[in-house]
Parts: sequence; structure tokens; C-alpha cells
Amino acid sequence: MLDNDVKKPATSVSLRKQNEIFSFAERERVELSDALSHFGKTLDNLVYEHSYKQVWSGGLPRSLEDFRGSQHHIPMVSFFTGCGGIDLGFEAAGFKHVAAFEFNELFCKTLRKNRPNWKVFGPPTSSGDVSNVSEIIAELEPIIPINFEGVFAGGPPCQPFSIASNQRFSKADNNFKRVGFDHEKNGNLLLDYATVIKHFRPACFLIENVPGLRDLDGGEQLSAVIRDLEKAGYEVETPTVLNAANYSVPQFRERLFVIGTRTNRSIVFPTPNEMQYGAGSVLRQKQGRASNTETRSHKLSSVLRYVRLNYGQRDQLGRVDRLAPSRPSKTVIAGGTNGGGRSHLHPEIPRTLSVRECARLQTFPDDYTFVGPTARQFTQVGNAVPPVLAAQLGLSLARSIFGVK
Repeated sequence: MLDNDVKKPATSVSLRKQNEIFSFAERERVELSDALSHFGKTLDNLVYEHSYKQVWSGGLPRSLEDFRGSQHHIPMVSFFTGCGGIDLGFEAAGFKHVAAFEFNELFCKTLRKNRPNWKVFGPPTSSGDVSNVSEIIAELEPIIPINFEGVFAGGPPCQPFSIASNQRFSKADNNFKRVGFDHEKNGNLLLDYATVIKHFRPACFLIENVPGLRDLDGGEQLSAVIRDLEKAGYEVETPTVLNAANYSVPQFRERLFVIGTRTNRSIVFPTPNEMQYGAGSVLRQKQGRASNTETRSHKLSSVLRYVRLNYGQRDQLGRVDRLAPSRPSKTVIAGGTNGGGRSHLHPEIPRTLSVRECARLQTFPDDYTFVGPTARQFTQVGNAVPPVLAAQLGLSLARSIFGVK
């Protein structure tokens, strides 16, 4: 839903004034940020040459608060927890958080800052590394029993299976091919996760990954893992790809879900929404006093390219896309292991998005804080399952597998 030719905010400068600021920066040979400061402006006062021609008018997407009706307290344990996207969704859907395993110390800090009552296994108190199966089992055995009447949920690191991660490399580079299960460590983490599942035999397990996991080697690798879990007594649903944009998330984001159960109940996935929400539904409001709102200080040369872009167009040099307020965002990107994600361009301001704006596209609440350097904050947000999608998955599992009304 959109309106055309809407008024731009009073805080936005005119194109004439904007060009005056750009000319000043060029003439005085100063950084754009200094030129903006000279005129009493910031990046957020700038506009595209074609700005405010569209505005989202379809209302706000669902938030985690919309799912907090059920309090069944079914226990759940998460693995490869990251910054907690799945956990937040399951928490909102009424699950009791028992434990989380995460090997990245910075991500653990984010979890502990936001949920100090959660039991987080990871640095500096333990490794949190699922590849150390014996350690994981030893840490969980005092907490949960064998034949655990709850849910295991986890998304093994997806880079070996991801097309997006490989697009950072030249096709001639050895990294370009999706190495999948041949990856020395990450490719084996799914197997390690399956071993932990077989040991504790939770009533239900969830595996999340990119669709590339299903397609790798014609599906043979994933099929082998599924057959192994079926031999252990699980009914495993056909691997299913869900697009978050169909589940009240203002972002195109496809993820693969493999769900298994030993309860002899049929697994039901959440029902898609009738409408998709545009990026403008969460980016039209100001960032306010929320955390993680810092925006990148762009060079004048970059902004001069950005201002010429229309909705949905890409800046080829910077490889960034201007979002359209009327359509879901392109996938929020995590970036590589040594750097943060590359955010998209704001629909109406010629700059890249802040971590908070990316978090809104991912449906994290504004009071959820990401710690660490900005680049690593982007990584945390981009790696996550959108909490609102996770909440709908959690509710579906609670109803179909555990019989919650």
C-alpha cells in the first residue's frame, strides 16, 4: 500500500540548498560531514533527487508483543544462538528458555545484556562450541533429562552453504564454490548438532539454515542427516523454505527449516499472511532514543552517486541498493567472519541504514541492544532469524506438536 507524491518532512533540505552544501564541500575541500555541520545540517536532512514520491500507508507489521498471549512454558534449548532471534521469538510464543549455546563471546555479551536471566553457555565461562559434543552434553545433562519434553532449536553457521557469502569472492577464488560439508569446521556442525539431538531426544527439533543447505550435492548431504535422525525415531517434515516477507517481516529473506518430532503428531507450519509489508512500514519513523542508531559518515563522492538513484536502484560501485518504502527490503546481510554486513540505502535519505534500522527490518524490538563495534553489530543482526517469524514457528509447533490450544 502506498501513496504518491507525499510531502517531505520539514527537516529535509531543498535540492537547491543541498547542492549548495555539496558545492561548498568541493570548493573548500572538506569532508561532507564538516560541510553539513557548517550549514547546521546532518546526513538525515538530505534527500534524493526523486524523494518522497512513495510512502507506505499499510500500517505497522506485527511485533513480538502480538504473540505474547500463550504461556504454556514448554522448555526450549537453543544452539548457535547468535544474538537470539529464534530465542526471542520462542520466548514471545510462550516457551521457557532453558539454555543457549553460542561460541562467539561478543554475541554472548549481547544475550547476557538483554536477557540476564537466560543461562548462556559461551565465553568467557565455557566454549559454547557445538563441535565439542562431549562438553555440550556434559553441560546440558545436569539441566535436562534424556527424552527431553521440549524443543531444540538451532541454525548451524550457514556460510559454507550460502550464495550471498560467496558473492564476495571472485569466481576464480577458491572460496567461491559453496564447500558445504567439506568445510573443515562449519560444514560439520550440522552433524554435531544431530549428535546432540540423538543423545537427548527432545520431543521436537528445529534446524534453520539458508536454502543452499537443501540444494548442496543434489540434497544428498542433508538427506543423509535426516535419515540418521529418522533412524533415531524422529518423524522429519520435508525441508521447507519460508520467505519472511510472507510472515509480517518487512524483508525478503528466505530460510530453510527442517523440523522433526517423536510425538507422533503432524507438524504444521505457520500460515502465510495475505499481504507483505514494505520497508517504509518500519523505516518511516525516526530512530528516537533507541540504541545502535549510529549511521555511517559517507564521502561526498558516494552521496553524489546515491542521490541520483530511484527507488529499488543499485549503486553499482558501492554495491548498495536504495530500498522502496512500498516493498519489503532486500535481505539484511550479515557479512563475512572478519567484517560487518553491508546495509542497504534508506528509502528517503541518501545514506546506508543504521544497525537499528536493519534490526527493525529484522523485527527486533527497539529496546534490544547489540553490543560491540558497529561492524559486528551488523553481523549479529544480519545472521539472525527474524524474531517475529520465529514466534510464528514457535506457536505452530506448540499447537501442532504439543497440543497447546
